[in-house]
Amino acid sequence: MAQIIANKNPIDLNARRAVGFGFPLNGNAVFVPTYQTADQIKANLVNYLLTNKGERVFNPNFGADLRSLVFKNPTNGSLDELQFRIESALAEYFPEIKIKEIGFTDLSDENSLQFTLTYEIVLFGVEDNINILLQ
Repeated sequence: MAQIIANKNPIDLNARRAVGFGFPLNGNAVFVPTYQTADQIKANLVNYLLTNKGERVFNPNFGADLRSLVFKNPTNGSLDELQFRIESALAEYFPEIKIKEIGFTDLSDENSLQFTLTYEIVLFGVEDNINILLQ
């Protein structure tokens, strides 16, 4: 009988070596280290979704530029635009991610956008979600 072995990135094999850093940036040594590739991918997604175009030095096209949609009145059209921006940006910059669902929460009275992104890391078969609040 065949046995299915979960994929594991080779850099995850050393449990004491950090792969990168996560968020928020308030650890004991400023940075919160991540030790698994799946955790680092999640941190990279959060970083990308919270960055506006033009904020990254030497890479002005980096970022999902979602804050520009915060002060628009949320309609089905603007939520469709937000979903399109997220899907197209992640398809371009994160090909290892498969989006399962994007759920929006109506916070129009507070000039905020909140959404939950459920995704799967295809290579590892790991499913996770991210909650983003844009104010």
